[in-house]
Amino acid sequence: MFSIIDIETTGQRAEAGKITEIAIFVHNGVEIVKSFQTLINPEVSIPYFITKLTGIDDSMVTNAPKFYEVARQIVELTESTTFVAHNVSFDYRFIQQEFLRLGYEYERKTMCTVKLSRKYLPGHSSYSLGNLCQDLNIHIDGRHRAGGDALATVKLFEIILQKHATPKLNGKTIQPKLF
Repeated sequence: MFSIIDIETTGQRAEAGKITEIAIFVHNGVEIVKSFQTLINPEVSIPYFITKLTGIDDSMVTNAPKFYEVARQIVELTESTTFVAHNVSFDYRFIQQEFLRLGYEYERKTMCTVKLSRKYLPGHSSYSLGNLCQDLNIHIDGRHRAGGDALATVKLFEIILQKHATPKLNGKTIQPKLF
């Protein structure tokens, strides 16, 4: 099971930034089986350059839940799954930092679709999500928004799984570990 995740934040550094939006698509290797998306009130002002990039402003998150109000859902949805993201270290560090602020450790196995793309989809001039999606004709509905980017990452992940799948053995597709 995989939790394909994207977040939007108030900045680039997890130690100083906060999450403003999260999307999680739980995937069983074939299809999405659960999903969760929400804006998050970061309890700090969202910088102008972030609003310009994401479209998320302070007024949009005023009545959104705070991280601690959705933390349990995040734990439950991602439990016993591999945490998958495009440039996974960014998203994973931010989520870990938010849990640390609450006094908890958050640990999951991780998988990076940037690394997987380089391995299974060689030859692209750029492995940014936007460029890969353009090259692979994956439509992103809501670029730089958690839901749109996470869903595009799901589609990219499914392409990688198709490239990775090996022939059938006794009528069943063999799906060895990606790493």
